[in-house]
Amino acid sequence: MAKIRAGNSIIRNPILVSYIAKGLLPYRGLGSGIKRALDDWPEIEFVDDREANLFIAMVHRNESIGSLEPEMISQISVVQEKSSQKSSQKSSQKSSQKIVDLMRTDPAITIADLVQYIGITDRAIKKQIEKLKAQGRIRRVGPDKGGHWEVIE
Repeated sequence: MAKIRAGNSIIRNPILVSYIAKGLLPYRGLGSGIKRALDDWPEIEFVDDREANLFIAMVHRNESIGSLEPEMISQISVVQEKSSQKSSQKSSQKSSQKIVDLMRTDPAITIADLVQYIGITDRAIKKQIEKLKAQGRIRRVGPDKGGHWEVIE
């Protein structure tokens, strides 16, 4: 576990890694997931059960809200609801910008790649792409397979 916490990558599927190394699979950042997880959640707990072929990363959440008064919880809920509406718009804008940046960097990028890099569903990606097309910020040149994205900004 100390090697994992230190950020040392342990190859569990050498066949998959060989496809990535040959460029046959669209993956960037090989071996960086644990380091990124530790940066966000330093208290993360790992279980590496090789016999069962399992690797588990557990992130424990803070359950401090249980000690609050009911009226405080309802006030928090109202604030969270307003905040989530605003943050939804902001995260949508951030996702759109990430999509544009990734398309600028790699015009042949696929929706599956965008899902992997941005971390939202393919449906959300498609929705963002339609908005970007409607705004005239991007356009698709050529077919779905073999075409590429053009950033118009």
